[in-house]
Amino acid sequence: MCDLFEKVGPGAPTLCSPWTTSELAAHLVIRDRRPDLSVGTWVPLLGFRTEAGISSYAGRPWPHLVHLVRTGPPSWSPVRWAGLDEVVNLMEFYVHHEDVRRAEATGPQRVVPEELERALWAVLRRMGRLMFRRARAGAILVAPDHGRVTVRDETGPGSVTVTGLPSELALVAYGRGRRAQVDMTGSPQAVDALMRSNLGLA
Repeated sequence: MCDLFEKVGPGAPTLCSPWTTSELAAHLVIRDRRPDLSVGTWVPLLGFRTEAGISSYAGRPWPHLVHLVRTGPPSWSPVRWAGLDEVVNLMEFYVHHEDVRRAEATGPQRVVPEELERALWAVLRRMGRLMFRRARAGAILVAPDHGRVTVRDETGPGSVTVTGLPSELALVAYGRGRRAQVDMTGSPQAVDALMRSNLGLA
């Protein structure tokens, strides 16, 4: 992702509109290095602190900001432990990488290594119910050659079966379903309700 940041520069669009790459990079730095500022992601009343922090970091020189993302959390952070890093950061960084790649993508998407597909599927199985807790319809994720998991029991207008690679299902889990290469099976009302849901961990 940092290689891509360097390629596109600080003003490139992302799927996290209205953020550009500078705001997205700032968000990643804050969540790794400044838990006192990132708390606004979870506590809406403190959202102004997070927004101010993002604005401040986004204004730093671009090479320095990318360096902070590349070097990751400080030595004291528990996220330095590989097991916790995979749970906390793997899907977050994958999705944000795609936020930059797909913002203006016109050609075929990259081929995701099978090792990463397996790792993303493991996170979806473990964290899927949390990610889809605000879904307005039931949701079943199906990844051929990986498995099937119900992440939201049937509710509202019914359930939707979402089929695709784990890397594409991850985008759905983070609310990027309209840019994911998946098949959705269910009533039009259920599919629409799922697509309008506020998904993800925040």
